Amino acid sequence: MKMGLQLGDFTYPGGPTAIAAGLRRIANVAEDVGFTRLSVVDHVWKASQGPAENEMLEAYTTLGFLAACTSRIELLTWVTAVTYREPGMLAKCVSTLDVLSGGRAWLGIGAGWYEEEARGLGLRFPPTAERFERLEEALQICLQMWSADDGPYDGRHYKLERTLNLPQSLRQPHPPILVAGDGEGKTLRLVAQYAQACNIVDTRQLGRKLDVLRAHCEAVGRDYDDIEKTVLMPNVDVRPRGREVEQFLSELQRLAALGITYVHCKVLHAIEIAPLELFGERIIPEAARL
Repeated sequence: MKMGLQLGDFTYPGGPTAIAAGLRRIANVAEDVGFTRLSVVDHVWKASQGPAENEMLEAYTTLGFLAACTSRIELLTWVTAVTYREPGMLAKCVSTLDVLSGGRAWLGIGAGWYEEEARGLGLRFPPTAERFERLEEALQICLQMWSADDGPYDGRHYKLERTLNLPQSLRQPHPPILVAGDGEGKTLRLVAQYAQACNIVDTRQLGRKLDVLRAHCEAVGRDYDDIEKTVLMPNVDVRPRGREVEQFLSELQRLAALGITYVHCKVLHAIEIAPLELFGERIIPEAARL
C-alpha cells in the first residue's frame, strides 16, 4: 500500500507571506519521508474545516509551484470539479504540469459539489445529472487531446473545432486519471471506462462499492486489477505519543484486506513537520508491507 498527502489548509501562522515557504517545507518533507503523491484541493473558497473566508490557493498554480519544489513525488488535484474549467483548458493545464514536473502529473476529477462557492464566483454549476454528462465528455476530450487525434470533438455540452495539444505530456500514453466518487450507476462506470484510479469514501459500504466497480469493469471488458483503488482519509491527527499510530495502522490493514492499494491522507496541523516525520518513521514502511 502506498501513501499520499493532501494539502487543503493554507491559513498558516504568519499569514499569506508565510504560505510559500510553508508549502515548500511541507512538500520537501513529504517527499523525503516517502509519500508518493501530493495533492491540493481544487477549491477557491475554503471548503471544509473552517470558514469560507480562510485562505485558499488556486490549485494548478499551486501545483506548478510544488513541481518546482520537488523532484519525485506525483502531483494532482484531489479533485477538480468538472465545471470549473473548460475541458480543453483543463487538459492543457494537466499536460503542462506533466511537462514541467518531468512526468509527475495526474488528472484528478469529479462532478463537483460546492454550489455556494460556484455561485459566489459566477462559476457554472448545473444540476447533478448535467454535471455527470459534462464529466464524461470532459474525460473523452482529455483523452482525445492526449492522443494523436487533433480533430474536432462534438458533444452535447462541449464542441471543440480542433483538439490540438502541444507539447504532449511526458508520461505516456497520457497522465493517469483519477475519478473521485462512489456513485454506483454513473461514477464507478466512468472509472471502469476511462480512469486509472478511483477514490471511494471509506464507509461500511466500501466492500460493496468495490464489487460494483468490478461488475462495471466486466461490462466494459476492463481488467479490475488495472484500476488503483484509493481512499481519502481526512483529519488524520497522528502524534508521536499515544495510541493513534497503532489505530491508524489497524485501519490500513482493514483497507488492504478489502483491496485498497492507496491511501491519501489529509493530516491535521500539516504545517507542523513532526506528524509527517512520524509517518515516514512508523506508518509508511508498515503500509508498504501490506
